[in-house]
Amino acid sequence: MYKRILVATDGSKLSNMAVEHAIGLADITGAEVVALKVVPRYPQTYFEGGVALAAAEVARIEKQWNDEAMEAVNAVKAAGQKREVKVKPITVKSDLIAEAIIAAAKRNKVDLIVMASHGRKGIKRLLLGSETQQVLTHSHIPVLVLR
Repeated sequence: MYKRILVATDGSKLSNMAVEHAIGLADITGAEVVALKVVPRYPQTYFEGGVALAAAEVARIEKQWNDEAMEAVNAVKAAGQKREVKVKPITVKSDLIAEAIIAAAKRNKVDLIVMASHGRKGIKRLLLGSETQQVLTHSHIPVLVLR
């Protein structure tokens, strides 16, 4: 059925549930898991005329974010090893999270994308949007959403 499953994680409790389901599904179907964490780019300036951070400080923050991302995907790899499921941990740097998820899914030739819905409602959803909704809308690959 599935040969390769991409699971998008941000290390949150809800995304960890998606990880558990992806690994369980991979275990049942004999699929490989691609664990993905999208790391945002550090904004160089917040507004015109603002004080920009020194390049060294920006580099330190980006390194911290990359280290945290690697920790999140390596945790998925460790969870997969417990169930003898092969997990490929990857991180991608992008401000467009949904597009990065879809691009990674295509690049890694996955059969299914598994991700959590963070369940924002009302004005928060309107203002913040939903990365999950964007993936559902624009992906040609099946998406399993967990709430």
